[in-house]
Amino acid sequence: MPMPRQLHFSAALDSPGHVTAAHYTALARSAEQATLDFVTLDDSFAAAPHRPDALAVLARVAPETRRVGLVPVVTTTHTEPFHTSISVNTLDWVSEGRAGWQIGVSTTEAEAGAFGRRAAAPAAALWAEASDAVEVAARLWDSWEDDAEIRDVATGRFIDRDRLHYIDFEGPHFSVRGPSITPRPPQGRPVVVVALTADDLPEKRDLVVRHADVVLLDEPDQEAARIAAGALRLDAGELLRVLARIEVALPDEAAARALTERIAGARGVDGFHLVPADPVRDLAAFARDVAPALRERGLLREAYAGRTLREHLGLDRPVSRYSPAATAAAAAAAATTAPAPVTAEVTR
Repeated sequence: MPMPRQLHFSAALDSPGHVTAAHYTALARSAEQATLDFVTLDDSFAAAPHRPDALAVLARVAPETRRVGLVPVVTTTHTEPFHTSISVNTLDWVSEGRAGWQIGVSTTEAEAGAFGRRAAAPAAALWAEASDAVEVAARLWDSWEDDAEIRDVATGRFIDRDRLHYIDFEGPHFSVRGPSITPRPPQGRPVVVVALTADDLPEKRDLVVRHADVVLLDEPDQEAARIAAGALRLDAGELLRVLARIEVALPDEAAARALTERIAGARGVDGFHLVPADPVRDLAAFARDVAPALRERGLLREAYAGRTLREHLGLDRPVSRYSPAATAAAAAAAATTAPAPVTAEVTR
């Protein structure tokens, strides 16, 4: 009988009305006790009382945790990808390689009015813009090769300028020369996460295919989720991790047993994104009651094997596209796919 496949798990920490770092730190620690891959925290430019800055909160949570990944929603609309890339890079450094970035867009006139630069655009256009923003961020993260820092006190040299690269990105939404002003993130590129429905916008799906490492799939029907996950992997590749969104309420042991059985019976997805009804109660109950039962079935890790979020997800650390190895590989690939030269026959 084949061994069961370990699943990946994440959880939303969203808690309306809570703004203290201590609250979110306690939730993240519960998720870490359950050995979840990562936690997410929502954010938006829309006016709302007591909404925390997701990226700032998780940067504060980072030194109070050790293994769990930290994935804030960071909006690409009304922001510059250069600044976004620096912010997410900083989270990766302060967490020692546990950062991710859940892509968000801003669709309302009220949010646009807060910036006053342009009117709200259709969602399709905003997701196309977001795709370009992620591309710019990835290039900026790559713009420092891993060994670009010298830090030679004797000579006063901090960086090797030959290992910094202009990205020279030109697109319909952004023009960015680069390079970045910060060294390459510990993970090379922080993990890119996208929330998606099975029938979502083509522009959003295109972003997934081009850039996503993880999809949080909102499809309650298990068979439909299995089909959607398979279709996504056909387009994006088998390394894409598809986690099915699942609402969780664990008031008692019976609810914990029912959730365990539901998780154990799912097929076709790589794991689950937990959305707790009461984060304090439900994450603690998951760690106490559900996680041990899943471990007994071989569906959940006993302990973290690695330190970074990419390691938790089984994803390699990408090589900088500007490194000698990457450029040589790209040149070799281009040479093998180039058409053979046509030789004209000369007649007399």
